[in-house]
Amino acid sequence: QVQLVESGGGLVQAGGSRRLSCAASGRTFSTYTMGWFRQAPGKEREFVAAISGRGLSAYYSDSVKGRFTISRDNAKNTVYLQMASLKPEDTAVYYCAADSRPTLTRTSTLTYEYDYWGQGTQVAVSS
Repeated sequence: QVQLVESGGGLVQAGGSRRLSCAASGRTFSTYTMGWFRQAPGKEREFVAAISGRGLSAYYSDSVKGRFTISRDNAKNTVYLQMASLKPEDTAVYYCAADSRPTLTRTSTLTYEYDYWGQGTQVAVSS
């Protein structure tokens, strides 16, 4: 069992930056691919970024590529999402998720591949 707790959300102006953190319980954190997803009001949950268990590979959605960076510190059981050049359309609840497979695959962008989810943290970007 893995428990995930996100933090770092809040209100930020367009063009600004924010770093989200996701702390995980358990001793096998490095064996999980970790992902960030987001859900805006009235929309489906969408993939943002994912990183492999050892942090050697990462993948981003086209909408955030070049602006967001996913990273992890396995010694701290934490995954991060550094967000820059934020836009109002980035406003959403951001969720981290854990996939028990340690490597990224073609389906790492899909919600059903993830076994554990955090409760989410709200990010609001004002124009």
